Amino acid sequence: EVQLVESGGDSVQAGGSLRLACTTSGIDFDDAGWGWYRQGPGKECELISSIRNHVDTFTADSVKGRFTVSQDNAKKTVYLQMNSLKPEDTAMYYCAASFYGLPEKSSCPSSYGYWGQGTQVTVSS
Repeated sequence: EVQLVESGGDSVQAGGSLRLACTTSGIDFDDAGWGWYRQGPGKECELISSIRNHVDTFTADSVKGRFTVSQDNAKKTVYLQMNSLKPEDTAMYYCAASFYGLPEKSSCPSSYGYWGQGTQVTVSS
């Protein structure tokens, strides 16, 4: 059984930092592509960052220069380092995996690929 479990979400002040982690099991971690999606209140779900074989394959303009995705194959964990957080970063954040690419637009979660249950990030001004 494939399992993706996000952690690290919290409530922080604007300008703060968080690191989200997505721990995984039951999947060929090294060969999968990994992504972080988010869905804020009243907003569409969006892909914000993705990685495959340690190469950053996508970063949304809204988070460029602030968020960094990384993967640790030994720990089978994907990370999202979030710096200089803004109130508009408030959202539920989801980890997703696919062997065939991850779409920029999706529902959160989706029946495509593998998804975690999400972790809430709240940024106050």
